[in-house]
Formats: sequence, structure tokens, C-alpha cells
Amino acid sequence: MQNTEGIEDLSTAIRASIVGASGYSGTELLKILSRHNFVKLDKLFANSSVGKRVKDVYPWFAGRAELMYDQYSIDAVDSSNLVFIALPSREAMNIVPALLERGKKVIDLGGDFRLKDPKLYEKFYKHQHSAPHLLPQAVFGLPEWNRSAIRTASLIANPGCYPTSAILPLAPVLKEGIVERSGITISSLSGVSGAGRSATTDFSFAEVNESVRAYKVGEHQHIPEIKTSLEAITGAPVSMTFVPHLLPITRGIYTSIYASLAKSTTQSDVLEAFRKHYGNEPFIRFSDTAIPEIKNVNYTNFVDIGFRIYTDNNQLIILSAIDNLVKGAAGQAVQNMNIMFGFNETEGLLA
Repeated sequence: MQNTEGIEDLSTAIRASIVGASGYSGTELLKILSRHNFVKLDKLFANSSVGKRVKDVYPWFAGRAELMYDQYSIDAVDSSNLVFIALPSREAMNIVPALLERGKKVIDLGGDFRLKDPKLYEKFYKHQHSAPHLLPQAVFGLPEWNRSAIRTASLIANPGCYPTSAILPLAPVLKEGIVERSGITISSLSGVSGAGRSATTDFSFAEVNESVRAYKVGEHQHIPEIKTSLEAITGAPVSMTFVPHLLPITRGIYTSIYASLAKSTTQSDVLEAFRKHYGNEPFIRFSDTAIPEIKNVNYTNFVDIGFRIYTDNNQLIILSAIDNLVKGAAGQAVQNMNIMFGFNETEGLLA
């Protein structure tokens, strides 16, 4: 059952639907929204589970969300103010235009609207974009850097999990000129839930257990997202190498970043850069002494950031940890929703 504790007037709540509600990110969204004080869950859509009750697919929801999965149609969301789309790339672009024409606000958790250049999208996602006219109006939903644009947006492109773990640690030190804008190396390790619930055999337990491997080296779809986002924040070209790896764990992302110092810099200088840009951010925790760990961020919307200056090589090493399904997907989507509708930014995310 939806949590309504603290709502003085249920008529002020928004109605939200989820397309792709039975996948990992969609299910995480459902968990968060079911405890949100100003959201009424409207419809849940999941083609593979149509006609089934949520609690029958995920017993965790018994007594929490008495809803059924439906077949998606544009008419079925008439009563919704907001539609979350938690589908693989290539699918959201086919339904977003009609949703916007109906006056719905949309938050897409996939990659269809993260890149402004349709040719860049085609190169990395391996197919053409069917709604390139919407790319200019899509707002990249990174709250810590795009909050004012998110407030007035109708279409949010929720950032990818790897990009979130890389952009947030790098942006302050690039913005303050602490590190060089070229030669940056980003090495990220992710739990297998990042591949989605219907992933291939390569991502099955038997294949990933007791092993670590890199994949999509030099061609991962998040490469242009990281690069173009950092360039938008800094206003200057950025050159970086990104290599993703699979870890034999279910969830969490650990990212190690190596960048050359652009000037004489101390730990205190780096700490001050993070304080300047993230001192009032509710979900970013940074330290010049603690080393981040995945276990401390899983099931939360927090980003943990640590750093060290490696004086022998004149390098700054930055480490970050996030939960790929929360801050890397559903939690950040709800954070964006809270900003769009004027709710407290932490609503539903600190339980």
C-alpha cells in the first residue's frame, strides 16, 4: 500500500506511471515511489509481465504495492502527470514524442536523449534516432550541475550509472583548473545488475562469478556521455579514456580516476574545490582521508568521493562509489522529479 503519512492534501500529489516497471531500474523506482509522500502510483507497464500483480513477480511488494502490470498505450497514461521510462535504448524514442504532445512530463532512464548529436548517438548506440528533433530540448538530469534547467524541463535524460560515477568526481577539479583537461583515465567496475534483468548469458552468475573482466573497451556508449557532459560543465574540450569492467557482485559501481595536476596543488586545495561545488549537496559525501566503499552506498542515493595526490607522478587520484540502481538510475530519477515538481529534493530518498 502507498505510504500517505504526512500528506495533508492527497489532491496535491502528482500521479506517476512507470514504463518498464518490472526491470531492475523500474522495480527500484517502484520501491522509492511507494514511500514518497507526494506521489500516487498510477500505472505500471511491463510487456513481459502483463496481467501479473507486482507482488507475484516480486514478493517484496506484498502489502506495499497492490498494483498490476498493464500493457502500455498512450491513452493508458491520460491520468498521469509524469511518466518514467525504464526501457533499453532504442525504445523510449518511439513513445516520448506522443507523451510530450499530450503534455506529460517525462524522465527517461535510458540513453536515448542523453546525447545532443544524433550522429554521435548512432555511432555509439548502433542505430538511428527516430526523434532527433527532441534532442535539443532534453535536459541532462544531473541535479548537482543542471538544477535550474531541470526545474523547468518537460523531458529529462537521466544520466547513466557509469557517467554519474565519473562526472561528479571530475567536474569540480576540472572546473577549478586543478587537473589537466587531457589524458584523463577512468576505470570503472560495476555489478552485473547494470546490464538489466534480461541480460545475455555473458552476464549470468556462472559467467561472472569469481572473475573480473573489461568489456566494450573503446566503444562503450557512455564514453560520449561522460565527455560531452564534462565539456558542457567546463566550457572547454576534455580528452579522456574510459574502460568499464564487470564485478561478480549484484549492484554498485566503483570508479578510479587518474588525472595530471595542472598546477601546484595540495590536498586542502582539492578539498576546497569539492566544498565549493558540493558543500550543500544532499547526496554527495566527500573526504580527503576516507576511501569510498561500495557497501557504504548500496541501496542509497549517495555518492562517496575520496582523493589522493600522488606527488611522485604529479597526479590526482579520485575514487567514487555509487549504487548503480539508485543514484545511477532510479534514485537520481526521483531526485530529478522532486526538483521538477518543487518537492524537497530528498523526499523519498532518505528512508
